Amino acid sequence: MDKFDLEKSTKEEEKRLYREYKQKLAELKKVKKEREAVGQVFTKGLLQIYVLYILSLEATNGNDISRKIGERTGGRWIPSTGGIYPLLKKLEKSKLIEGKWDDSKNKMQKIYTLTDLGVSELKSKKKLLKNKIEESLEVFNIVYKDLYGTSEE
Repeated sequence: MDKFDLEKSTKEEEKRLYREYKQKLAELKKVKKEREAVGQVFTKGLLQIYVLYILSLEATNGNDISRKIGERTGGRWIPSTGGIYPLLKKLEKSKLIEGKWDDSKNKMQKIYTLTDLGVSELKSKKKLLKNKIEESLEVFNIVYKDLYGTSEE
């Protein structure tokens, strides 16, 4: 093999490896997007009502809300505070919650409480979403049984 053939085969190998790299990168991006989409079912659909629920139990701050959701779900869902705080601001603007600055523990933090309007909204949303959540659970169970129920692949 002369120098020209060697250079040509090296270039072809580089192109092949680059195409393979681009394909693997695209596959990884697709998997990441799919995981994010699954996570959004929770964050976009259930986070608001669940934050209202957590605040119906007791007044607390944003970090504690995230921690409490994590505890209640056994660590399976721990919303980021980066998602919690904008939601709290939105809920406060909508008069569903009220935030007051507190320095009682020598640590300035905003403590959120559910307003009467927030209590009404929680009751209303629970009623509205109950059937949808039950249907979603049934669909997830069917899909789970179909994919994993009879045999491991």
